[in-house]
Amino acid sequence: MDSVRLDKWLWAARFFKTRALAKKAIEGGKVQYNGARAKTSKGVEVGALIRVPQGWDTLEVEVVDLSGQRRGAPEARALYRETAESAARREREAEARRLTNQAMQHPLKRPDKKQRREIKRFQERSGE
Repeated sequence: MDSVRLDKWLWAARFFKTRALAKKAIEGGKVQYNGARAKTSKGVEVGALIRVPQGWDTLEVEVVDLSGQRRGAPEARALYRETAESAARREREAEARRLTNQAMQHPLKRPDKKQRREIKRFQERSGE
């Protein structure tokens, strides 16, 4: 196989559930191919670097193999290799999110009627 469409490769590598979602992400500028925006019909080549959003993180992967067919997850993972910088950045950001969530104090109970009124008044005042 010489090349595969970018949207089809992202779908086959299981970054997106459907090709339509892959197409929407590419057209929205969320996916970068070798550091630049690309069209959905862009031909993917072995060795290319692709940045793909995955939830809170952005993965930077190097294309190792080409496939236009969606297969099992282990075979899909064989299509790409995540760069070391991307893995390190992902770990740092996950740790920062974890620490931020720990620092936030969640209320023990829901606000009662009086507290809801106070919250509403505060929001109205700060919105002006």
